[in-house]
Amino acid sequence: MTTGKPRVLATRHFPTAVEARLAANFDAVLNPEDRIYDGTALIEAAKGCDAIMCAAGDALNAATVAGLPASVRMIATFSVGYEHVDVAAAAKRGIIVSNTPDVLTDATADIAMLCLLGAARRAHEGIDMLRTHSWTGWTPTQLMGVHVTGKRLGILGMGRIGQALAERARAFRMQIHYSNRSRLPADLERGAVFHAEPDAMLPHCDFLSINAPMTAATRKWVNAERIAKLPKGAIVVNTARGGVVDDEALIAALKGGHLAAAGIDVFDGEPRIHQGYYGLTNAFLLPHMGSATVETRNAMGFKALDNLEAFLLRKQAPPDLVKAS
Repeated sequence: MTTGKPRVLATRHFPTAVEARLAANFDAVLNPEDRIYDGTALIEAAKGCDAIMCAAGDALNAATVAGLPASVRMIATFSVGYEHVDVAAAAKRGIIVSNTPDVLTDATADIAMLCLLGAARRAHEGIDMLRTHSWTGWTPTQLMGVHVTGKRLGILGMGRIGQALAERARAFRMQIHYSNRSRLPADLERGAVFHAEPDAMLPHCDFLSINAPMTAATRKWVNAERIAKLPKGAIVVNTARGGVVDDEALIAALKGGHLAAAGIDVFDGEPRIHQGYYGLTNAFLLPHMGSATVETRNAMGFKALDNLEAFLLRKQAPPDLVKAS
């Protein structure tokens, strides 16, 4: 039975409030079991749909986009990053793409700070010690980590999340260095040291936080050569995209002692992460939790719906249109 409303396929199980609004305004095809669609299944599920509301990790590569039904006119991703959607392939099909910027800045910056502190202060080892009943009491040399206050923090990618992390780090009196495609105005820079060449920033990083988007230029940017430029005992934090880090190089540096620790929330190929991470006591690992607050996930969903409603219901350009490069 048709409702007369535009039909939207939800590729994942989204927060309750988001799905309620989706169902109220559209003929919603929901996924309550949260099954993962491969490309073939996604194409099949999209039959008769006007749009797709997807999420990070969905298989919207060139082959999938090419096979989508002619009825599909829009892809709204429940994420800021859109590397999982082949935007160029969508443009060739006349399919527009939108994302959800601005709303997950604070939540992700909080997790970046958690990763930084967790890695520096050996939180993973301390938690394991308690949960395995192996803690025998305080000792003068137990779990001595790396001091954070007053240290140098290098930020690769000084967009909204990078700036929000810098704001939090200033509370620890950290000295901020950053590299970005362009220098920030002085009122946003707030005394941070700009490095036009990101490699030149690395020797000044007691901590290096990756906050850059995943692009062809940043793919495996954190490699063995660049890790070697970091001071011995540095700590690497990644809450951006897993593919920015060369896993083999990072794991080798953590095992070999050049890096003291790493705090990681995102992984290349997740959820099938590199097996080498599991045996590292000096890796503080989280399962892609950057935006995982009720408030943030609802805001992401509502922003995706704002885009869908603008295009499908009001025949307007989505406010968060992603342009093909």
